[in-house]
Amino acid sequence: MESYFAIVIVLVLPSFLLILSILRRHLLLNPGSPAAGKLPPGPVPAPVVGSLFKLGDQPHRSLAVLAATYGPLMSLRLGQVTTVVVSSAAMAKEVLKKHDQSFAGRSVVEAARVLGHEKVSMVWLEPGQQWRRLRSLCNTSIFSSQRLDAGESLRRRKVAELLAHVKNRALSLKPVDIGKVAFVTVLNLISNTVFSVDMVDIDMDETQEFKDLIWEIMEEAGKPNLVDFFPILRPIDPQGIRRGMKTKLVKLHRVFGKQIDDREISRSTSKHQRRNDFLDALLDEENAELSRIELNALFTDLFVAGSDTSSVTVEWAMSELLRNPESMARARTELDEVMGERAEVEESDIPRLPYLQAVVKETLRLHPPVPFLIPHRAECDVEIAGYTLPKHTKVIVNAWAIGRDGEVWENPECFNPERFLGTSSNVDYRGRHFELIPFGAGRRVCPGLPLAYRMVHLMLASLLLSFSWKLPAGIVAHDLDMREKFGITLHKSTPLMAVPY
Repeated sequence: MESYFAIVIVLVLPSFLLILSILRRHLLLNPGSPAAGKLPPGPVPAPVVGSLFKLGDQPHRSLAVLAATYGPLMSLRLGQVTTVVVSSAAMAKEVLKKHDQSFAGRSVVEAARVLGHEKVSMVWLEPGQQWRRLRSLCNTSIFSSQRLDAGESLRRRKVAELLAHVKNRALSLKPVDIGKVAFVTVLNLISNTVFSVDMVDIDMDETQEFKDLIWEIMEEAGKPNLVDFFPILRPIDPQGIRRGMKTKLVKLHRVFGKQIDDREISRSTSKHQRRNDFLDALLDEENAELSRIELNALFTDLFVAGSDTSSVTVEWAMSELLRNPESMARARTELDEVMGERAEVEESDIPRLPYLQAVVKETLRLHPPVPFLIPHRAECDVEIAGYTLPKHTKVIVNAWAIGRDGEVWENPECFNPERFLGTSSNVDYRGRHFELIPFGAGRRVCPGLPLAYRMVHLMLASLLLSFSWKLPAGIVAHDLDMREKFGITLHKSTPLMAVPY
């Protein structure tokens, strides 16, 4: 991903004088103003760009370094936007629990302002009646315990297809792209949950259009965008991100539209057999008033967010285990002891696999799939720790920094699943323990967390039980590339290739 610095240099400097003349009329350039004086401490902003150059291409790391100087509640002027960064469990608890309602708004990224998406999306909607209704629909029809239990056989079938694919690779000792196969598995699970069909074929080597489309949307949304820092540039769309996102969403909505049209035609015939999937639930009379725009936005949220976060967690977990053979051996020993002669992991086995659960927690601590969560927005002026966060302030919770806080975690950079055993085994990531919040907390906690919990554990346990794993020839464990590619989700810079045998 390009650095913020490079983007500003390339795009701003050629027209710097023009932009500066516009900004002078619209920006508050005096950091000593009364409003700014009430904000938490932070670096003194430069004219026009503020602290934008301090972010670099790894902003989760850059902001963690700045927080070490300015504190766990820190303010920055990023271009035209006042931003407050939360970097400790205590401050996250203030924002996401004590003042949950005041920070329940969303600071919408420009890439989401396409086709009216931000006005109907469950991710970006303000916490009102429509948002509550969509959450309720998802919780009732997909993420409730009853629905998840009913879908267990589907998840087993998708994981079985994953294992069959890996077995074919193992027979010829060919490496497996862990992130890709996990992504396809979760993507097909979601498409079967929603539409009762597979969207991609895990056994096809050629690029799948639908899979690529999802990846491209995530990439577009994760690009640093000047308009997010200088909203007055919105009519210009200088990097073309909004135009690119529109093209991709139109393609995705076309796929969804075909599924909806086919189902509506089928439902209108006397021979229709109800599938009891999410689409049937949405087309039932009590939900039929949802517009096509609202349906498209809901499906986009489910497919884009759901497929990426779970698959990237499995990839990071396998990477850490391959770099730490002792942890790999302990996880596999536990599986052998618990499973006995059984060759297939079931979801009911997960509670009896404390070390596997610890591996997942430690992976999420070190590699939260969404390092900044989804940005919050203050709905009113809020007093926190003696400072005032004005209404409309953008609030970023740096979950990555919180997971590596040396005041909370011993040897925070070290992969050590044992830290979550014994007395610490009750620490979880469901929004109750603010030192570990990879899925957020409070009313905006990720609604798909219950499904992600089941799928991540089931995929990881199945891969470890069914195969031994090694790195490709020429790569040793301590040389495995663990660099990150920052975006809305935190990917490995180099995809993990591992050889099953």
